[in-house]
Formats: sequence, structure tokens, C-alpha cells
Amino acid sequence: MTNRKMFGDIMKQAQQMQERLAKLQEEAGKRTVEATAGGGMVTVVANGRQEILSVKIDPEVLSGNDKAMIEDLVVAAANEALRKARDLMAEEMKNLTGGLQIPGLF
Repeated sequence: MTNRKMFGDIMKQAQQMQERLAKLQEEAGKRTVEATAGGGMVTVVANGRQEILSVKIDPEVLSGNDKAMIEDLVVAAANEALRKARDLMAEEMKNLTGGLQIPGLF
């Protein structure tokens, strides 16, 4: 096999991986994860693009008028949802790359 042929094969494989990555990123917006804090008092839903889609707060929490606690619960649930979204995408990337760790990809 010539160097030119090997280089062409590598470029073809790189392009195929780039196409699969683009598809994965597109599909990431459709996959969601959910996290709660305070025993379910706050629920946050995020997608695989690490975007927060919704925040739900139990009305009982609001009636307590404890602003600082509500803020802490929202932050905790949001951070957990984003962690789950990163884990989801890391697993998808692992599947895409066959376990090969590629710097800069999630």
C-alpha cells in the first residue's frame, strides 16, 4: 500500500467520523436527562447539548419563602442534570470512537 493510498484512507475515515459526530450532536438535542434536588423539590431537565430545558419547583418549596434554599436547590439540580448530560455524551462518544479518547471531543 502506498503512502498516498494510506493517507487517502485516513482522510476518508476522518470524514466518516466527522459525519457521525455531526449526526451525534444533532441527536444530542433530542436526548434528555433529568435530575432532582431536595428529595424531588426541584427537578431540572437538560439535553445532550448541555442546555437546560426546564426547571420545576414543588409549590410547597415556594410557600416557605426561603429564597436562598430554593436557589441552592435549583443550582444543585441544574449541576446534576448537566453532569448527567456530559456523561450521556461521553458514553455516546465512547461508542462512536470505539473507546478511543480523542482530545477536545467531550
